[in-house]
Amino acid sequence: MALISPSRRLRRTPFSDGVERAGVKAYTVYNRMLLPTMFDSMAADCAHLKSHVQVWDVACERQISVKGPDANRLMALLTPRDLSKMADDQCYYVPMVDQYGGMLNDPVAVKHSDDHYWISIADSDLRLWVKGVVAGFGLDVDVSEPDVSPLAVQGPKADDLMARVFGEDVRSIRFFRYKRLSFQGKTLLVARSGFSKQGGFEIYVDGGEIGMSLWDALFAAGADLNVRAGGPNLIERVESGLLSYGNDMTDQNTPFDCGLGKFVSSNADYIGRSALERVAERGAEFALCPIEILGEPIGVCDRAWPIMGGSSKVGQVTSAVWSPDANCNVAIGMVRTGDAVASSNIEINTHHGPRIGQIRDAFWK
Repeated sequence: MALISPSRRLRRTPFSDGVERAGVKAYTVYNRMLLPTMFDSMAADCAHLKSHVQVWDVACERQISVKGPDANRLMALLTPRDLSKMADDQCYYVPMVDQYGGMLNDPVAVKHSDDHYWISIADSDLRLWVKGVVAGFGLDVDVSEPDVSPLAVQGPKADDLMARVFGEDVRSIRFFRYKRLSFQGKTLLVARSGFSKQGGFEIYVDGGEIGMSLWDALFAAGADLNVRAGGPNLIERVESGLLSYGNDMTDQNTPFDCGLGKFVSSNADYIGRSALERVAERGAEFALCPIEILGEPIGVCDRAWPIMGGSSKVGQVTSAVWSPDANCNVAIGMVRTGDAVASSNIEINTHHGPRIGQIRDAFWK
């Protein structure tokens, strides 16, 4: 496989030196930054994540800061989720849609106050959309990308490791809540969140100058916990049904297609509301499904694999990989609603030729 050529357009992170020292073997490009994806092997990294604790360089999860008197109004326009009861120490998963109801991103909103939020984005140019909404509605909000780089600590031993670095108070942080905790005289926002189902935290490192100090402190404190460098793991993600924007959904899909209908409020006043009301009335066109692909290990799905119903395409597999724990090929697929029936057999045109798949009623645990 060809290498990625480095350049100033492909930004390093405050933790890149530590990632390289840890022996990174693969990256992907995410928000014009390097995102580490493998250190040992995908399977070995997954097994370690499920048993121990890992430190992830996820600085590519860039923040959009929205600050000003109209920040609440802007946030309400951007997402169909009702934010009216969101507390100042809370994080919300907030699907964001365009005027047609199509998914633009599925970020996490971090509320600092009624006039200040961070939007922690998936891979996209969402900041341009946000700036356009501000200009179009004439809102009094400053939109910027602050120098904030998240560092994730994930795995069943995450609480123990974080308590050694930030103190016992870290254990009391509730899911999708945050506290401001001190590290080397600097106050950092620490949230109980992260892109895995194994539990853990995301540390929002405000300013890159302490990035490697924090990285080194976590590794020094976790030596006996078998701490390792890691990153979002494809096997664990697909097993858990964690969606990846740009892979499993795009602006051609509505929240209802993506199983995110519970985040669409009938009380919210947002861009795209009339379009999503029509979708809610007639029903979603597609359903996002867990799929088992039968047969030998099939490799990673690096393009959409058509799902066929006879001679007609009824959907596509968007993510797939072999799972050692499930002992099968696990996949996520977008399937036409009428064909998305659990236990149904489907035919998938993979890069290895046709394979039989079966739609499951739940993701793997």
